[in-house]
Amino acid sequence: MNKEHGFTLIELLVVVAIIGILAAIAIPQFTEYRQRAFDARAKSDLVALATAEEAYYVDNESYKSCANAGACATALPGFQTASSGVSLAATKATNYFTATATHSSGSGTTYTWNSGNGGLQ
Repeated sequence: MNKEHGFTLIELLVVVAIIGILAAIAIPQFTEYRQRAFDARAKSDLVALATAEEAYYVDNESYKSCANAGACATALPGFQTASSGVSLAATKATNYFTATATHSSGSGTTYTWNSGNGGLQ
């Protein structure tokens, strides 16, 4: 007697359907996790910029404006360049500064730091 071993077509279709369902659930979740990670990177760079602005203020009694991350890294000795994909800018006022950060691959949220209103808005 020759008994064949293997899976039937129905069993294979059930497995493919289960894998499809799992992929349909996992892929959107993974995309959301990535966006949240990119947003966290933008917030982290914004906090680093704010720290450098405050350190600059301690030494010079004024804040510094900068149009982008490269200009901020040049103008503020305590700030290194921003993470890849993060857009930063800072604007000074008389007694406070505002800064913004957004990540090109994030959720599209622009985070704002206002030192006159207590920080991250």
